[in-house]
This record gives sequence, structure tokens and C-alpha cells, in this order.
Amino acid sequence: MSYGTCFPLWRAGAPDWDAYVRAPFVTALADGRLPRGAFLAYLAQDYLFLVHFARAWSLAVTKAGSLAEMRACSATVHALLETEMRLHLDLCGRAGITPDALAATAEAPQNLAYTRYVLEAGYSGDFLDLLAALAPCVLGYGEIGARLLAGPHAPDYADWIATYGGADYQALCHGTAALIDNAVESRLGAGARDLPRWTQLQDRFSTATRLEAQFWTLAG
Repeated sequence: MSYGTCFPLWRAGAPDWDAYVRAPFVTALADGRLPRGAFLAYLAQDYLFLVHFARAWSLAVTKAGSLAEMRACSATVHALLETEMRLHLDLCGRAGITPDALAATAEAPQNLAYTRYVLEAGYSGDFLDLLAALAPCVLGYGEIGARLLAGPHAPDYADWIATYGGADYQALCHGTAALIDNAVESRLGAGARDLPRWTQLQDRFSTATRLEAQFWTLAG
């Protein structure tokens, strides 16, 4: 999946990328073998994750250097709160899990590690650090969703696949990739890949990718 210029390079440099986007959880979700209980456990943890992820993108609004960057980050916050979290509420609601029960879910260690890493990247680093830590989730889910939607998949988890493979989420991915590309170019210039700073950003992206791959394991 090609989103922008920086993402394919960071993706290629992340050792755990395939473990993330082609995890057994993802394969089982696509062919319908994933137990419903495991899916619901994942949704509950991911709901909590999205709360922190929305906070991290809100932090990106304050780290941004222009109104255009602020608007792009704000649009992602809106998508998280009004689209992705609504999907989780709807899917869990069908199984009798209330919003209060979701909010009361205890965070798994994988969730704590990942969300706090992303937030720390934003608090201690700059706008680019935060974007590099945020990118694997947004763009990885886009890659997964597009691949699963384009191929054969069981109807069991069709709503989830349609959300992340659909036009709205794919547009968000392309917008995020453009935001990253423009932010890197405006701050580091055309020769960004030759700078030590690029290696630091690659490390941020790779660490977040590793934590994302581990996130799938929390459902058992």
C-alpha cells in the first residue's frame, strides 16, 4: 500500500511491519475463524486505546506549526471520536456490552505500553516525533483494511473490514500521509533521508510498529 513518500520508507525499515499487518489475528478476522470472544476483547481494549489516541492527536494540534497542520490533526481527532469509536460502540452494543462497561475495562499491559509510548513521544518530542509514533496505527489499519476488503473475507467481521477498507478511512490515510510528507519537508528539507534526524524518526516509527504488533496478542 502506497501512502505518500515517507510512509513506504519507514514501513520498509520497520522489522515488525509484517508481524503487525499480517498477524494471525488479522488472518483469522478475515476468514471468520477468529472467536467472537477474542474479537470483543480486542474491541474493548481498542476502545480504550482510541481514547488515548485521540488525546495524542489532540496534542499534535498543539505541536503543529501551521493552521493547515492543525486542521489535519483536528480532522483525525474527529474521525477517531465520531467514526472509529462509534464502530466499537455499535459492535459491542450488539453483544450486550454497554458504553459504561467498555469504559470500565481494565487496560491490558500491551495497551498501556503502546498508548503511553505514543503520548510520551508527543510530550518529550516535537511534531515529527509524534507523527512518526502515530503513523503505524493510522496507516497500518488502512493497509490491512484495503487488503482485506479487496480479497475474499467472511461476513462475520464485515463491518470492521468495511470501515478500515472503505473510502472515508482510506481518504484519512492519504491525508495523514500528506501531512507527514509536508511536515518532514518543511522542517528537514528535501535531503531529510540523509540526516541523523531521519534515523530518529525511523526508530520512533519502528518502535510504535512493534508495539502495534504486540497489541493483537491481548485478545489471547
